[in-house]
Amino acid sequence: MCFRLNSTASADQSSMSSGTDEDDKEDEAAGGKLTAELPIGRDRIPIVYRPEYGVRFLGLQKLHPFDAAKGGNIYRLLKTNGLIQTDGDVYAPNEITLEELLAVHTQRYIDSLKWSLNVAKIAEIPPLLFVPNCFVQRSYLRPMRYQTGGSLLAARAALESGLGWAINLGGGFHHCSADRGGGFCPYADITLAVKMLQSSGKGIERILIVDLDAHQGNGYERDLMEDRRVFILDMYNYRIYPRDQHAKLAIRRAVELKPHTDDEEYLRKLKHCLSQSIAEFEPNFIIYNAGTDILKGDPLGLLDITPEGVVERDEFVFRSALERSIPLVMLLSGGYLRSSARVIANSIVNLRDKALLPTVQ
Repeated sequence: MCFRLNSTASADQSSMSSGTDEDDKEDEAAGGKLTAELPIGRDRIPIVYRPEYGVRFLGLQKLHPFDAAKGGNIYRLLKTNGLIQTDGDVYAPNEITLEELLAVHTQRYIDSLKWSLNVAKIAEIPPLLFVPNCFVQRSYLRPMRYQTGGSLLAARAALESGLGWAINLGGGFHHCSADRGGGFCPYADITLAVKMLQSSGKGIERILIVDLDAHQGNGYERDLMEDRRVFILDMYNYRIYPRDQHAKLAIRRAVELKPHTDDEEYLRKLKHCLSQSIAEFEPNFIIYNAGTDILKGDPLGLLDITPEGVVERDEFVFRSALERSIPLVMLLSGGYLRSSARVIANSIVNLRDKALLPTVQ
């Protein structure tokens, strides 16, 4: 299956979206400057985002603790901090197509998303089952398809730009596998990124997934169970969702944390286990799933990591990759505090200030 990351939306894609012409005009007005196809190069900051990432359906998104506007909030903060000057400085992904999704997902699973009941279970928003599916497609699944396209574009930018890194201000849907969604994750963007990198012809033979979301990444773990070209380091609170014992078999280095683990223990275990994993596996690409649901007070993560701990965590992961010249793509994944966006933005600015985000001057 071919991945056409810079292609124009196809007829297959339009069949997944059921928005009206008026909706299209609204999106064009909101993000028209970000819709141009962009070649990968060293002339842009490898941050991936577009306004269509935002989930919105008449306030129903507020019934889930996930900040549906997190990517946009981070983007605005990065502009305020001067890391991004104009919209043209970053990469804007296309909506992933049906053909691209079928490189991993089963047709049966894609078809199941045409029923609002199934989507309501994945999004963990029960009232969605009463919403017409055309609206669910438009307001929830379509933004998630843009974010999924963003994960693939970011992986490609990290590999091809010559800068060695990229950040998608969305994605990280680590609970979704080829035939099952869950935990607010409708598309398997991590598995898709792995398959794209492996078929890129760029010699990516050993991919290290560093999953630091508070939850076990059971979706891609189920997909990649037999793939020895992938090494999974998953550091998670083992007493919370999803507690998937079968998926756990795919983890090469599991770091199980107790609730309310603090900065000192967390960072000590991370530094030891990540250094050990890199030395053992010698990866030539890193997918970093950088959940901020590890923050103290997060209603779902139940860990006690401070904002300063998140900044130090991200700095260590990026430094570990940069010092070894390993391309790295960062996906945002979970984070259910409204303060999460500011913590992420501050962390990215810190990476810039520490010269861990090489750019063209």
